[in-house]
Amino acid sequence: MTVLDRNPLAARLRPFTSTIFAEITQLAVAHGAINLGQGFPDTDGPASLLADAQQAIATGANQYPPAPGLPALREAVATHQRHFYGLDAGEVLVTAGATEAIASAVIGLCEPGDEVVVFEPYYDSYPAVIAMAGATRRTVALRAPDFQPDPAQLRAAFGPRTKAVLVNTPHNPTGTVFGPDTLRAIGDLAVEHDAVVITDEVYEHMTFDATHVPMATLPGLADRTLTVSSAGKTFSVTGWKIGWIHGPAELVAAARAVKQFLTFAGGAPFQPAVAKALALPDEVYAAIAGDLRPKRDLLVDGLREAGMRVFAPRGTYFVVADLAPLGVTDAAAYAREMPARLGVAAVPVSVFCDDPALAPTLLRFAFCKRDEVLQEALRRL
Repeated sequence: MTVLDRNPLAARLRPFTSTIFAEITQLAVAHGAINLGQGFPDTDGPASLLADAQQAIATGANQYPPAPGLPALREAVATHQRHFYGLDAGEVLVTAGATEAIASAVIGLCEPGDEVVVFEPYYDSYPAVIAMAGATRRTVALRAPDFQPDPAQLRAAFGPRTKAVLVNTPHNPTGTVFGPDTLRAIGDLAVEHDAVVITDEVYEHMTFDATHVPMATLPGLADRTLTVSSAGKTFSVTGWKIGWIHGPAELVAAARAVKQFLTFAGGAPFQPAVAKALALPDEVYAAIAGDLRPKRDLLVDGLREAGMRVFAPRGTYFVVADLAPLGVTDAAAYAREMPARLGVAAVPVSVFCDDPALAPTLLRFAFCKRDEVLQEALRRL
């Protein structure tokens, strides 16, 4: 018996501790491959944002910020939500990225015996934090080509033990965007079962031919919804790990009770910089999706020319492609071969699933890269 086997929590987390991301990155480095697997941009965010952080460091903003977050940033988040969605944010808590916000909410609200509804494929932290809480996940499959939930399966996932539903839209890894009808169906079930809605909206400003609708704006949901987002995705500063969660005070308090014993507080010089960035003009926000759209189209067209079946995303900066037309039956094995064979790296969608059979031939590619990088990747493919 190993130490891991004697540690109940570590043992519960072991099934979710996938090494494939690190493995593929290492293979990409070893073979000089272009890495389209990891979801981070290869350019920095607004120059004013970077300059504001540098100034904050230089002028002494380097000690603990207030545990709930810098007041200026909390107010900036609330102003952003009013401006873009007409939404009263309620209580705002600054976190170490969206990942900590989600973890704090799930651990703070759920306990053994509770169930959490998630949509599969899912961001890889979701099952892990549900396991940390000792709760049980109930999955709803999102299948190609539209990656929308089946109404019957959605209803079946809810039950008397449902404590929360975790909704990610725009959705990683599929790039789908849940429309108002789908969100209302989820919300109606949450109300019916008195469940909390936790929404991961980090790609809120990255939509194409679709409109992002925060669930908290729908009738009857504001008082049971925790909304999560971050500066990392919006402003291309993923390494800063500045996120937030907002909603009714009593729900945010549950997340804060956990968060204070995780990071307590962080990102002192980054918080005032993000607060200023959230007040940038609307054209800055419009340019986020505007700049990504041609990159999306470039990658989608190129992957199709390479013989793949491609599902053009309506949000995020990820494209999912099906290798089945190329005769590939195991995308995970193929992904491990790609860096050496093709000089390009991608991630199998099966690693985001409880059931690998849901996406055995699908790969996820990131297009948040410079045009010349995408063009070279497509040339290699």
